Amino acid sequence: MSDNTAGGNPGKIHFMLWSTPPRATFSEDMTAEERNIMYRHIAYWTERQSQGIALIFGPVRKPNDPHGLAVIEVESADQVPQLIAEDPAVIAGIMATDFYPMMAVLPK
Repeated sequence: MSDNTAGGNPGKIHFMLWSTPPRATFSEDMTAEERNIMYRHIAYWTERQSQGIALIFGPVRKPNDPHGLAVIEVESADQVPQLIAEDPAVIAGIMATDFYPMMAVLPK
């Protein structure tokens, strides 16, 4: 069992993704272009959700430190950098995303 594998889905491993916007006020003052990119970002992760990769994702409205959070389930850690690199918000340079192994406990 790998360090971030939990019971419930053999062969799958989990990661927490932490996405940082370009500024703390981003959700209130994004430009029309940034909003369009964020719509594509949401569509991208919604598609990953329909594929069973993104278990949950969304904005965290922490005062003075807003960020995006996702929990993903993959077969290999090698998939994670590619998933992040293909995110429209990362491609556009308006979101930086870090990832960390996670021992997720999922409902049965």
